[in-house]
Amino acid sequence: MEKKVFGYPKFDESGEMILTTYDNEYRDMLMDIRVYNIKEGERRDFSCNEEEAAVLLLSGKAVFIWEDGREPVSRKDVFTEGPYALHFCTGKEVSVEAEEESEVLVQRTRNSREFQTRLYVPEDAPWKYSSVGKFGNVAKRRVSTIFDHDIAPYSNMVLGEVLNDRGNWSGYLPHRHPQPETYFFKFDHPEGFGASFVGDEVFKSVDNSFSAIPGGKLHPQSVAPGYQMYTCWMIRHLEGNPWLQTDRCEDEAYVWLHDAEF
Repeated sequence: MEKKVFGYPKFDESGEMILTTYDNEYRDMLMDIRVYNIKEGERRDFSCNEEEAAVLLLSGKAVFIWEDGREPVSRKDVFTEGPYALHFCTGKEVSVEAEEESEVLVQRTRNSREFQTRLYVPEDAPWKYSSVGKFGNVAKRRVSTIFDHDIAPYSNMVLGEVLNDRGNWSGYLPHRHPQPETYFFKFDHPEGFGASFVGDEVFKSVDNSFSAIPGGKLHPQSVAPGYQMYTCWMIRHLEGNPWLQTDRCEDEAYVWLHDAEF
């Protein structure tokens, strides 16, 4: 099966949109990532075996339900309100009941460790500006890390969000790391678009598209002027080599920009 690095998935009749799986053309991501549109009054089960999973609310109003918890959550959209994400281990019974039409992203990967279910709320993952004033201020963006190796060392995954300012870059300077990473994109207007670079390849990022970035590939991205771009970024740790915030490896050809005047 041919391996790919870009994707333009669609929702099927059941409201499921498949991004990466363990055996499709994006299998190098080592994650199963899907988005679900859940109708008002509908309840979906996300329990799993031999996997950990995170259920991230993208929009709507719903109730997250797990073995010893039940929590109502709501999010107008990814551009104006922060994330709610339920992170749980293998063997847990987890479901989402929509009180109004809702959209959730579900990130899974293989992990047999047991750990306590945790609900991350917006206060746990505040937006922080990155690259303010650098590179002519065209790489200024807001970054939110929901959980990583420092926060959840028992996990095999990283989950976070980025908001590009209109016309700006993110993932900049061009950088790489050995762990695979998947970007899922949304735009504040349906016609919005950007560009996603993976190594020497580039594709037009549009609403609900994604890039599957193999380990070791450079991966900056940009958004067109006039539009905000949201990116859900998901990294899979490698055995004995977890991704760390300090592991960002910028390409030497571009590091001179740190000291450049614009």
